[in-house]
Amino acid sequence: MGPGAVAWLLALLALAEAGRNFRLLRQRVLQQREVRAMKEALAGRWLPRPAPWRAPIEGTLRQPLDHFDRQEGRSFPQRFWVNEEHWHRPAGPVFLFVGGESALSPFAVLSGHHMELAQKYGALALALEHRFYGASINPDGLQDDSLRFLSSQQALADLAAFHLYITERYSLRENSTWVCFGGSYPGSLAAWLRLKFPHLVFAAVASSAPVRAQLDFTGYNQVVAASLSDPVVGGSALCHEAVAGAFAAVDQRLAAGRLDELEKDFRSCGPLAEAGDREELAGNLADIFMGAVQYNDEGFAGGTVAKLCRIMTDAGLGSPYQRLLAVNNGFLESMALPCLENSRQHALTELRSTNLSLSGVGERQWYFQTCTEFGYYQTCEDPTCPFSRLLTLADQLDFCSQLFGVAPQRVEGAVNFTNEYYGADHPRASRLLFVNGNIDPWHALSVLRNQSRSELAILINGTSHCANMNPSRPSDPLPLVRARQRIDDHVGQWLRWARTEPSAA
Repeated sequence: MGPGAVAWLLALLALAEAGRNFRLLRQRVLQQREVRAMKEALAGRWLPRPAPWRAPIEGTLRQPLDHFDRQEGRSFPQRFWVNEEHWHRPAGPVFLFVGGESALSPFAVLSGHHMELAQKYGALALALEHRFYGASINPDGLQDDSLRFLSSQQALADLAAFHLYITERYSLRENSTWVCFGGSYPGSLAAWLRLKFPHLVFAAVASSAPVRAQLDFTGYNQVVAASLSDPVVGGSALCHEAVAGAFAAVDQRLAAGRLDELEKDFRSCGPLAEAGDREELAGNLADIFMGAVQYNDEGFAGGTVAKLCRIMTDAGLGSPYQRLLAVNNGFLESMALPCLENSRQHALTELRSTNLSLSGVGERQWYFQTCTEFGYYQTCEDPTCPFSRLLTLADQLDFCSQLFGVAPQRVEGAVNFTNEYYGADHPRASRLLFVNGNIDPWHALSVLRNQSRSELAILINGTSHCANMNPSRPSDPLPLVRARQRIDDHVGQWLRWARTEPSAA
């Protein structure tokens, strides 16, 4: 392994250590996944080899800002990676890793279950960063006027243009077999790419893909509540009851105006004095439990359902409210945060910032996409929700109005169009495999049952968001091991079909 790869890994490790803001929990999870994946991918590279290791190739493709209006004329740089190490050229398949709402890095073509499959099947491995995330953006890309070019439809057109570019650059055969992989929003893109461009992509694996857009995503916290009660991951009915009781106590104090007490108890960075600050506090506390369910030990130390439930059911700590204080203190300490930032104005200032960041999650961009395409707002107005009743749809939609001038009715219309355009959770595609974990709250918006003989689904008991995409490990639970084997079986079958029926649609 060359010194450049070592330097890159060390830089990535530094990035992982730098995460301090509560609102960057999701970014920290992604960074930690990259660190772990890169360590595993590079572990064998330190040993002497008969031939030098070929690092992934990083490149940039100029893409039109608007694929649907060639009069526009402007373009932006889109970053990609290519790994030829396992490729059985020229007839080997092409595996495309689809980027999403965060920056990509070389690990996308070095590690993960898709790369284990690439090695097994001799595939050329590609990864394309999503427009307007990471380095794939112009300097003015976060301005309101530029964000109008950010959409899933434009992203799919980017992937089609990338297909043409790679085909020409590597002199691929016209009938080369492309299989795409993606997880979370990129999982939806992988499914939609197969749906909208079946002549380009032979098959797709869509992991944790919320293909059904939804304005009021009440199902998210319904799954969280069920997971807090699920003994498979260390939950229990007693834990769920304690969490609900703790948040009811928080709501009672908020309603009674006992703000000084809450500021002190939950180590607020400032007073809960401005409009929206109470909702920020309620959301921050709920995020600890949501993050534990969605990522299950990836976001912060102690961030598993089992560990949080041990605290929430420990009567020795006092009332459920006092146990919630212990959970919050543990979270702040594990994230090295001095206090909990509950200022709504602080949150809006961050989301209004147009300063580019070449790493991590693009929060401003993703919020724009939720306002103009997907919704996905995780509320707590359903009676099964164990968190604060201040987590309302109206509060979430207020961000769209304040940040981008998008009125609530326009958000609803955009969500409805997205479902009409892609088919929601009945896309009616072929050679498409949906993979979900039943602990992951996002599985509620995915495809959970076979739709046909070639539009299939796998639901993995006890696993969280995109767990199947991680590299295989000896400690993996049996349901996850079996699910990966089924994914392997389907990919192998698709490749056999492609060889015997090269013209199949």
